[in-house]
Amino acid sequence: MALCHRGGYVGDKLFGVISKHPIWVILVSLVIAFTTAFGAQNLVFRSDFQTFFDKDNPQLLAYELMQKVYNKSDNISFVVVPKGNNVFSAEHLGALEQLTKESWQVPYSTRVESITNFQHTFSIDDNLIVENLVENTGNLTKADLGQIRSLALQEPNLVNKLVSASGHVSVVNVTVKLPGAEPTEEMPEVASSVRAIKAKFLKENPGSQIYLSGTVMLDVAFNEAATDDGETLIPLMFLVVIITIGLMLRTISGTFATVLVVFLSIASTMGLAGWLGFYLSGPSSSAPTMILTLAVADCVHILTSMFYEMRQGADKRSAITRSLQINLRPIFLTSITTAVGFLSMNYSDIPPYRDLGNMVAMGAMFAFIFSVTIFPALLMVLPIKVKAQPEGKKDYMSMFAGFVIAKRKLLLPLVSVAILGSTAFITNNELNDDFVKYFDDSVPFKTATDFMQDNLSGLTIVEVSVNSGSANGINSPAYLTAVDDFSQWMRQQPKTDHVNTLTDTLKRLNKNMHGDDPTWNRLPDSQEMAAQYLLLYEMSLPYGLDLNNQINVDKSSAKITVTFTNLTSNELIGFENAINLWFRQNAPEYTLDIAGPSLIFAHMSQESISSMITGTVVALFVISLILSIALKSWSYGVISLIPNLLPAAVAFGLWGLIDGQVGMSLSVVLGMTLGIVVDDTVHFLSKYLLARRENGADPATAVRYAFANVGRALWITTFVLVAGFSVLAMSTFKFNAYMGMLTAITILIALIIDFLFLPPLLIAIDNAREKVSSRNEAGDQSTINDANPILPTR
Repeated sequence: MALCHRGGYVGDKLFGVISKHPIWVILVSLVIAFTTAFGAQNLVFRSDFQTFFDKDNPQLLAYELMQKVYNKSDNISFVVVPKGNNVFSAEHLGALEQLTKESWQVPYSTRVESITNFQHTFSIDDNLIVENLVENTGNLTKADLGQIRSLALQEPNLVNKLVSASGHVSVVNVTVKLPGAEPTEEMPEVASSVRAIKAKFLKENPGSQIYLSGTVMLDVAFNEAATDDGETLIPLMFLVVIITIGLMLRTISGTFATVLVVFLSIASTMGLAGWLGFYLSGPSSSAPTMILTLAVADCVHILTSMFYEMRQGADKRSAITRSLQINLRPIFLTSITTAVGFLSMNYSDIPPYRDLGNMVAMGAMFAFIFSVTIFPALLMVLPIKVKAQPEGKKDYMSMFAGFVIAKRKLLLPLVSVAILGSTAFITNNELNDDFVKYFDDSVPFKTATDFMQDNLSGLTIVEVSVNSGSANGINSPAYLTAVDDFSQWMRQQPKTDHVNTLTDTLKRLNKNMHGDDPTWNRLPDSQEMAAQYLLLYEMSLPYGLDLNNQINVDKSSAKITVTFTNLTSNELIGFENAINLWFRQNAPEYTLDIAGPSLIFAHMSQESISSMITGTVVALFVISLILSIALKSWSYGVISLIPNLLPAAVAFGLWGLIDGQVGMSLSVVLGMTLGIVVDDTVHFLSKYLLARRENGADPATAVRYAFANVGRALWITTFVLVAGFSVLAMSTFKFNAYMGMLTAITILIALIIDFLFLPPLLIAIDNAREKVSSRNEAGDQSTINDANPILPTR
């Protein structure tokens, strides 16, 4: 049989078991929870940026293919600031040479580059000499230092890549090839080694500074941000819950029971996620905070209804039973609709957000199960006392209800105008993202990347592979000319920091082989000459400094690496389109591949919003269908859409004023908050309809009844939810922080709409219905009278 408002057959059975056997209900619930929670040991944390993308993501596939062809380019950058801001002192060059050597000790390192081991070329008697730019640092003269500075600052492969244009900052770049077998161990191992090398360098070179950047440190930052959130935000949220319930409901027993339900809901969810093979990431690690707030909301509704009954003089057992009878169906509905809202996140193109949605959906259902089983059972056995309310005394919610009812004709248009005015700013929002800004300034990676951006180059790297179509085709003069023209065009772009291209090396080699005559600093005239120069050069290169990161095995393709200032997703996609257009117009005979981590994020950011809009529409349809069936009224199901959609619209309008940038993290807020804000609507409408249908109340009285029965619970649960997501907004990981902030804003707006807009709307609609019904009845009676006229008496 279906659940009815007062519990129905299933509800009566449940109430009976809890009432007669509370201890057994507690024990069985604990056994089930701990058995499920045991699966949490299977959870592993993945911090590499690839976790944000599906395996078949076209941009990710292009990037992985680029890595296979030209070797991996995952890197750590030691950004070194020397004492005195002069890279070209004998003391600093010696320290930099030592740092370069020690960087080879970084686990999984395959390449180490700095100005000290840069392969400087020159000729002696038609012989090509290839050697480190800096050697024998202990014997360098002032003239030697001047020559090294001059050579370094004139070399395009060094400036803004390994040394700043002014010579005040340098970089030691370490390329690593992580096996990927144990990512949870490999990444921390690399980070630990890098930080140890940094500490040693700073100890031996007082006055110097080192910043750590690069793609590996980005992955480490993802990992550490999630770990920090788990160690700080969740305990803080537990503290907020305990204080909130303790102060607002003034019950130690209720607080203890609520915290236990929260703990069991979180533990069971994480355990089930482990059994199902989920993994944790930055976004999905925020699931416990969200589950915590949802579980608290369920418990608060039961507690407030129980206290309401006890204040009316009921004993504890009767009050708990009545509270369950009143709240079983609404809590079940809110849990289902919340789960549907979070399940809509499966439409997202971002796997961690899909995992987050699925985990919170599971958590919502666990919270429902525990809140109607172990929670009332605990309330049965724990001591709880509530003072009866004197007859005739009105509480603040009754007074607030009176205000809303009295001012409904003013509130409805005023709030409507405010809503329309706020939503008008939605157009201020721009779908955009900047993955470097995913972290706040307290994160070392963010500080390092900002410093690197201001003093050297950005972290936005795009790799362009140009395929000639034939083996050894990269030596063709036509091919080299096209690549060089493209490289020069890229250098002219205002956002370009550095271009690493093979043609610069070939120009230098051509000059070397012509007696270092500057007039020969140009591309070789023939394919044979270019091939010969490359062969001589490659044979002279030491281990770890070959050209495999620039040319493929059969020399049919070459890679140009472009480093930009830190671009937003829109700017980056704009550059991608411009690069494709340049080759279509200037070198259409060559095949082009463009890849890079930043580019993958940029495309994902652009695509995520459209997929989430689809998911939200589906969720909205499902939730409306559920509410229409549950409320036994299609009209009220449609009416419920208004307070469910408006909060997100208003919130995004306000966001257009606050920030205006909508990235990947905010694209999921629409579907996520839909499942949460519908809770207030369900509880208010269910109480309103109860008064209308079972008590025969008029609309105004029904609104007063709804406020009296559920108003206090709604504002308390809203406070807890807003506090919970505000705690999430304190995350150093902006993915979670912005999501938490906008969600908190949306939930708060939902309460305002449900308190100031929905009641006047319900009264207006139902009063209009009654007037129409009265007119129809009067018309029917008139028709009957006309059909059966009363004859006048004589």
